[in-house]
Amino acid sequence: MLQFFRNIFKSKIGLAFTIAFIGLIGIAFAVSDVASSGTFGGVAGGDNVAVVGDEKIGSGEFSQAATTAVDRLRQEDPTLSMTAFIAQGGLADVLDQMIDQRALSWWANEHGLQAGDNLVNSEIRRIPAFAGPDGNFSDALYQQALAQQQLSDTTVRRELRDGLLAQQVLVPAAFGAKMPNKFALRYAALSKERRTGGIAVLPSSAFAPTAAPTQAQLTTFYNANRALFIRPERRVLRYAEFGAEALGDQTPSANEIAARYNRDKAEKYAGREERSFTQLIVPTKAAADAIAARGAGALENAAREAGLASSKIAATDRQSYAGTSSNAVAAAAFGAPRGSIAPTARGGLGYYVVRVDSVSQNPTRTLEQVRGEIAADLKREKTTQALSELATDVEQRIDEGSALSDIAASMKAQIETTPAITADGRVYGAGDQMVAQTLMPALDAAFEMEEGQPQITAIPNTDRFMVFETARITPSAAAPLAEIRDDVTSAWRRDAGSKAARAAADRVLARVGKGQTLAAALAAEKVSLPSIDRVDMTREELVRQGQRVPPPFALLFSMAKNSVKKLEAPADAGWYVVSVETVEPGKIQPNDPILAQARTSLGQLLGREYGDAMRAAVRKEAEVERNQTAIDAVRTQLTGGDAAQ
Repeated sequence: MLQFFRNIFKSKIGLAFTIAFIGLIGIAFAVSDVASSGTFGGVAGGDNVAVVGDEKIGSGEFSQAATTAVDRLRQEDPTLSMTAFIAQGGLADVLDQMIDQRALSWWANEHGLQAGDNLVNSEIRRIPAFAGPDGNFSDALYQQALAQQQLSDTTVRRELRDGLLAQQVLVPAAFGAKMPNKFALRYAALSKERRTGGIAVLPSSAFAPTAAPTQAQLTTFYNANRALFIRPERRVLRYAEFGAEALGDQTPSANEIAARYNRDKAEKYAGREERSFTQLIVPTKAAADAIAARGAGALENAAREAGLASSKIAATDRQSYAGTSSNAVAAAAFGAPRGSIAPTARGGLGYYVVRVDSVSQNPTRTLEQVRGEIAADLKREKTTQALSELATDVEQRIDEGSALSDIAASMKAQIETTPAITADGRVYGAGDQMVAQTLMPALDAAFEMEEGQPQITAIPNTDRFMVFETARITPSAAAPLAEIRDDVTSAWRRDAGSKAARAAADRVLARVGKGQTLAAALAAEKVSLPSIDRVDMTREELVRQGQRVPPPFALLFSMAKNSVKKLEAPADAGWYVVSVETVEPGKIQPNDPILAQARTSLGQLLGREYGDAMRAAVRKEAEVERNQTAIDAVRTQLTGGDAAQ
């Protein structure tokens, strides 16, 4: 999650405006792997959390930046809480990125670099999201995007200006970085290097205590690792659905049916002739006349010989056909006998050669013949209208403070109550069980609402509505020890087992250091352990496996010959002991394509190092000062004083 946050300005989250802005800032920041905080400012308030040169970062601005970051991350993980975000180091990352941004801007201004209003304006106008139907910049679209993101024009312009200044500072620092050919040759040869060795696993489970922990042990472990047991925010929702059943009888009267018949008689129910055609459109009248002269049966062949294609026109009336061709073409086509070629006439696309394929007469339909059809249409229209009016009335009642129970009772709708659910729609504590599908579109709003404040929403792809409210909110926090004692006990065992596995790994290293083989050193532990994984491959073969290189293999290919090291497995799963027995250097020819790839890759890495060095120098010159008291106050405010932080 935090890796995603650190790269958030390289993602595609948010409006096209945000994407375009990310692209702009990314040019400046990519060389040093720096990303902006993702916020367009905020209202400074309270104590300053940092001073960068003569620029200050206020507590309010810092808080808003963190909130914005979490909001964007929630588009990937709706259950992410501010508490979990901070526990993973997100708040520190936000401040670091804000400081970097301000430091670069300050340094640029100090040394005479500029990004004037005209340049900022041009960048805004270049953003595709703000282009109107004519392809030009639309101020209305720009203002709409700002409103949707709750931004101001002033803060947007400042962030764009800072990004342009950062670009001027960092891009020259990294531009054109090249690694000497000898380095590139050595680096490329590493891909052909072959290594042999072994990887042993000392799982935590093999060393974990079997006895239950004491209350003191469990409490101490829980207090030290509360962040491991943070629960997502849960909410209980109450909702009621309503549709046509909440309305009175919407059957149309005889007078309504008759009025509708009379209204549509000429257009829909009067007798009319329909014809189907095969047509060919050519640019000149002479060409059209020549094709028509060949007769009705030769139309398709004539089209092919001319390098054209005829088209079929399904049964249509004269008015409709005229709308797609012209009145002259329709008059000719509807005046010709069936099976004949109509006189050539000009339409909007050229001259039409039309063969009449079929002619049908649709008789006039009487009121009695279409009464059922009209009644069904009218009932559907009246129901839709009445539902819309009812939804408007419900919305007004909500605005006036009516309770969900009163609204549901007036429509004789049943109120349903969900179990505790998370923001992604999962029923808390029930694995992958999801809440009712009809509730899914309401979840975003439901997790922004206060308790007991109903809202109404249309249920997508239906003619029904739903009134819902949040009945109970359980904030994100570490679960009480008493409720998760078994989970904490399991985590304590894994932790204790991991510590014991580490001690065992140290003993194995010591034995190997005294001359024992890795197998013998493992056997001395008197514990049932997995067999050693033997390795004999080149780096090239390892990469070709098409997956992320496992950490112990990465370690094996970075160690010296005849060395042995330990490596912690993730999630307290245990420890690896990795030994390298032989290293056979790789050989590469000067014309090998991998050499050019290595040179390019190393140049990019060197450029990034230059960018990092420049960034560090800028921070040093800016004399960054942090106010830890204010930072802690923001952390407390954002987490509600959760002791886990």
